[in-house]
Amino acid sequence: MLFNSFDFARLVLVTFALYYLPFMAKRQVIILILSSLLFYASSQPVLVILLVSSATVNCLTSYFVVHGKVHYQKAFAIVGVMANLFILAFFKYSPLVANTFFQSSDSIGHFLLSIPLPVGISFYTFQGISLVMDVFKGKYTSRTDTVAHSFLKHCRNTLFFISFFPQLVAGPIVKAHEFLPQITKKSLRNIDWETCFKNLVMGYFLKMVIADNLKDFTFWIMYPYFQQLSSLTLLVMLFGYSIQIFADFAGYSLIAIGIAGLFGYQLKMNFNFPYIATSFSEFWKRWHISLSSFLKEYLYIPLGGNRKGPFQTYLNLLITMLLGGLWHGAAWSYAVWGCFHGLALAIERILTSWFTLRSSKAVQFFKGILIFCLVTWAWLLFKLPQFEHVMAYMHTIRSNWMVEDHYKIITYCLLYSLPVIAYHIAYLLKEHSPLKYQQMIRFDYSVYGFLLFMIFTNSGTTGAFIYFQF
Repeated sequence: MLFNSFDFARLVLVTFALYYLPFMAKRQVIILILSSLLFYASSQPVLVILLVSSATVNCLTSYFVVHGKVHYQKAFAIVGVMANLFILAFFKYSPLVANTFFQSSDSIGHFLLSIPLPVGISFYTFQGISLVMDVFKGKYTSRTDTVAHSFLKHCRNTLFFISFFPQLVAGPIVKAHEFLPQITKKSLRNIDWETCFKNLVMGYFLKMVIADNLKDFTFWIMYPYFQQLSSLTLLVMLFGYSIQIFADFAGYSLIAIGIAGLFGYQLKMNFNFPYIATSFSEFWKRWHISLSSFLKEYLYIPLGGNRKGPFQTYLNLLITMLLGGLWHGAAWSYAVWGCFHGLALAIERILTSWFTLRSSKAVQFFKGILIFCLVTWAWLLFKLPQFEHVMAYMHTIRSNWMVEDHYKIITYCLLYSLPVIAYHIAYLLKEHSPLKYQQMIRFDYSVYGFLLFMIFTNSGTTGAFIYFQF
């Protein structure tokens, strides 16, 4: 069930109407759980069993971490984390194991290839890990505040936390210590209507107008179609895909945040204008913030972070980004993508310890262009999961300069990229020219009205969110 479908709109409207009925106030969480399960079942009914099983495992292990015998608490925490990792590995990486070590004709290889990839499994298993780890560490809130003494209440809260439908299939990744304390009775008068409206309009505009239109032109990046196109066309398409993947995922995140806000739940910002970043470390503070903060908190820091000397720091960065790359997809190209970012972060750290560049506007501008170009180049590994196709694309760019340019693709890729460029420029004005920004936001609602008009009149053909596959 896509966010931009009539079925989803009906689900949200019916859920919203029931949720805020006065006599349903004590059943608000149950209503959201039922809607979430219905939402998930609409695409993969059988795999609702897996979602509920995942929630059950996390409920049991987290409960006994807090209320079980003290000398068994660490064992329950380990079992909880390992169970989540096993579920993720079995359902997501079995095809990768099959393709790497077996023939498809082998019985084992055939079995591994037949295992379905559940939508959103990368997200809800990570949330399960955060629940178990948060209650084991007791770092953020009291353990008993997070895990109710009533087992049934804790089961309800855990299933709700794992399955909450706005962010179930593509994030943002929500941590237990951020979400569970929010489970209280909600009221219509507490909704921040303006913020929800802006998030929803911007989210749907980015997804339906920008990403869904760009996808029809970046489609030609796929093998073997790109081999017939000119070098300039290939470069512009790659630029367009960089804009598309941002608009698609940031759009989804804004929609999820907006819908969650309608039900009284606050999800954290997942994208903070990443394409203005002037370093890789800044890029990862702005791109997919929920993932980068999760990896930092639950992987990089436990590995030792930067506390054990330079070499160990670089190794930890590489391991973290390698696993972060594989989290995105069951193909070795994602591992290469992760290694690229890990090496970039390590090299950047080395260079900044050796050299100090004068922080002029010109230097910052060229650093921003360089980071954007490198990040964009690496997105090719997302669009072409087979590494040999990536190499063929790069070779075609080098060899097709004499081929006639495809002006329609070039024009529309640039045209639909302009609003995202303007979106980032507006943020830069806010940061560096607050007076000009204040003048600009006087037309705030005119802009949102125009975006709403474009959603209804210029949306592209409906397409699944890119991150649904992760």
